[in-house]
Amino acid sequence: MQPIIDVILHNVRSLYNVGSFFRTCDGAGVRHLYLTGYTGFPPRKEISKTALGAEEHLSWSHHWELLPLLEQIKAEGTQLVAVERNPRSQHYLEVAYRPPVALLFGNEVTGIEAEVEALCDATAQVPMHGFKESLNVAVCGGILLYGVREALTRSWVTG
Repeated sequence: MQPIIDVILHNVRSLYNVGSFFRTCDGAGVRHLYLTGYTGFPPRKEISKTALGAEEHLSWSHHWELLPLLEQIKAEGTQLVAVERNPRSQHYLEVAYRPPVALLFGNEVTGIEAEVEALCDATAQVPMHGFKESLNVAVCGGILLYGVREALTRSWVTG
């Protein structure tokens, strides 16, 4: 049995990043992709260009309001993990994930608002070792999705 992972994209500006998430979520076996706020959603040619058809096979939905969705997800017992680089965040491999888990990614420039992050069970980050302080949101998503899947799979096998 595979661990359940969902993804939430909130106010992601780039339709190409959204398309990339569709493709990566499909490849990583994500259960559902939630697109919130002004995050673009299919049908859009820019999304299709990077999704390469994944948008036609992955379960997804769009929600204008983020907070009611987060409340619903938490009420269903899903662990909510913000992906944000700040002093409160943990290395993504050190977070104690428990399925089902939903990973929340924010705007490419402004990230996740502090009040939204406060609703989350944990905050994960990808460490940076160079000059820049962040990765492209879609690249970060790929790292997190495969890292979390691996962490959850190993804990099920060994736990």
